[in-house]
Amino acid sequence: MFKSRLAKLGLAVVILAAIGVYWLWPPTAKVESAEIRPGVQVKFKANGSQMEEYANQSWKPYFAKGVNMGATIPGHFPGELAISNDDYEHWFEMIQEMGANVIRVYTILKPEFYESLVRYNAKHQDHPLFFIQGVWSPEEELIAGRDAFNPALKERFSKEIENAVEAVYGNADIPPVEHSGKASGKYAFNAGPYLMGWIIGTEWDPFMVRDTNKKHADVPDYKGTYFQSKPGASPFEKWLAEMVDVTAQTEAKQGWQHPIAFSNWVTTDPLEHPGEPLVAEDMVSVDPTHIEPVNWDAGYFASYHVYPYYPDFFTYDKSFQTMKNDRGEADSYKTYLQKLKDYHKDIPVMITEYGVPSSQGIAHMGMLGRNQGGHDEREQGEMDADMFRQIHDAGYSGAILFTWQDEWFKKTWNTMRYDIPDRRAYWYNALTNESFFGVLGMFPSKDDKIHIDGDASDWDKLGDGDKQKIDEKIDGIDELWVSHDEGYLYLMAKLSQPFDPAKQALYFGMDTLPGGNRHAPQLNGKTLDEGLETLLELSDEKQARMLVASNYDVHTRSYKETADPKFDSKELQDDSGIFKPWKLVVNYLLEYPDARSSHPFKDVEVGNLLRGNSNPQAPDYNSKAMWQAKGNVLEVRIPWMLLGFSDPSSLRVINYDQTDGKQFVSTKVQGIRIVPWIVDKAAKKVIGLEGNAPYPVSKLPLYTWKSWEDKDVKYVERPKQSYYIMQKAMRDVDQPVKK
Repeated sequence: MFKSRLAKLGLAVVILAAIGVYWLWPPTAKVESAEIRPGVQVKFKANGSQMEEYANQSWKPYFAKGVNMGATIPGHFPGELAISNDDYEHWFEMIQEMGANVIRVYTILKPEFYESLVRYNAKHQDHPLFFIQGVWSPEEELIAGRDAFNPALKERFSKEIENAVEAVYGNADIPPVEHSGKASGKYAFNAGPYLMGWIIGTEWDPFMVRDTNKKHADVPDYKGTYFQSKPGASPFEKWLAEMVDVTAQTEAKQGWQHPIAFSNWVTTDPLEHPGEPLVAEDMVSVDPTHIEPVNWDAGYFASYHVYPYYPDFFTYDKSFQTMKNDRGEADSYKTYLQKLKDYHKDIPVMITEYGVPSSQGIAHMGMLGRNQGGHDEREQGEMDADMFRQIHDAGYSGAILFTWQDEWFKKTWNTMRYDIPDRRAYWYNALTNESFFGVLGMFPSKDDKIHIDGDASDWDKLGDGDKQKIDEKIDGIDELWVSHDEGYLYLMAKLSQPFDPAKQALYFGMDTLPGGNRHAPQLNGKTLDEGLETLLELSDEKQARMLVASNYDVHTRSYKETADPKFDSKELQDDSGIFKPWKLVVNYLLEYPDARSSHPFKDVEVGNLLRGNSNPQAPDYNSKAMWQAKGNVLEVRIPWMLLGFSDPSSLRVINYDQTDGKQFVSTKVQGIRIVPWIVDKAAKKVIGLEGNAPYPVSKLPLYTWKSWEDKDVKYVERPKQSYYIMQKAMRDVDQPVKK
């Protein structure tokens, strides 16, 4: 008996030891590769204008179908690098299920990324998932100093390159640097065999490139061990040739070679954009063809970020509207792709960023409706898939979608003045389109608890701490319930009779601050003792509108006469009685000398709330659905910023103070007072707001909530409709098109 127990104990120890070895001892990364010379392995290489992969003992054309991957999840900023091993492993599986064969990362990630990839691929050796490693250049210092040859900056970038190579090959121990936003730790897993290539640097600021070229006009051509600049290269291109060579020299020590590129974008491409209005967008070029490999058998390729809405020549330049797409429409994106590919005749080219976001907010208008934002998930997927096919059909060597996961921390130029920078990651700002390029949605925490579908049963399932009944007598409304999460304020009203927008207009006024409109046409002669900052109007069969008091409207305060030549200064007075549409600017007024020709100011209304069904399991699901009415039930969700919030997590709203033009000041509030009323359209009679004296808004119950921090953030992760549309597109494509 004793021996039996001892044997069992010994077996248990062996099993535990085996488990420990598995998790502590890195599995060996195995891929088929070619030994091009003694001690030098190559898996991918550039051959002429195509990329090739070594498989089944021969070189075959390769097309990179990929996704860019960010460094964080909701509630965290990139420097916190909060993604876990479990996140990575199930993401890798989803990415391969989508049909992708490569992931592109922008910078050194924490060790868990490389560990998870090696472990994942150890289970999928017949079909591994490859990655492109980016190296982040000192972007802020480059822009501030406008001199890439600054010795300290150059040394920093070289060190970052060396760290990246060592991290990829599992030979690094990077010490943490406080507040740097950089990954650190011990890198023990060799992911190098799963590397597809390198992309160094970030999108280059044109003023920095121009000034670097001016300051170092006499710098000699760069002649390196593995890369060199060609005659005619600009000083900045010579600097890049050296940085590419540093990458090659460092990797050569590992016994591997991989194709190398530097990051580039349309702003600094080598093409002429005669119809581009903004001078800076066609000021200077950074030309990949001015650099060439020397004794680097894996070769070299060009990498570009190309979006269909920016710069503005995609919309205005007729010389980029000469080709037609499959639908017979003149298509500037297709034309641009062809011109860019034709320019790079002798090296492979990858489009390493493309895509549109699914969001309420919009930041740029694009040709054929390919705007930067304003799309539902289905529209996002259809546009992304269309661009993917165009990139493939034009003969490119890869199309890397931007991006895999939604990123709440992101900022957008036309909303960044309205929010609080160091709290962006804590809430879901539907107006900041930059946060929602992902095909893997990161939705606020009640996304799977409250569905906007006109059915109140999901409200019945909410706990008492997740909802609040507004205890006030409201004619026409039997019950009013309120809830919230990281993205929205939710309302559910049980009406006295079914809502008919043809006969009635239903209003919900919102009071957060002292001030605002105490009278307005929408009140039909009624007055309030405290003003409303924002107003939800439901009077149309298909969409509602969020309106904002004119003296509170950040758009009016920002742009005044530019946005409206008929602007009346009375709009900025308190209790103006005017509610204006909620708008975002999408184009500033462009004039000489910044612009080659004048282009008008342009804005768009973003307060339109679509009627629909927000349940992702429903056949009529629409990710932008914000309200629905069925029978006596009305449900609404309102994005926080449309209510004036600069940060709902700390209960802060934009206030009435004058701004310095850079940032709107915010104030902490106790919560929101909600003022509902109904207007009979035929009789022009207000139902609710009883009495002749000013209606006592200040006495109404307050809807409030506890502030939350990073640790309190909850979110719902699920693939968007765009994921499945891209899945079909990627699975339909295998080999590159020979051009």
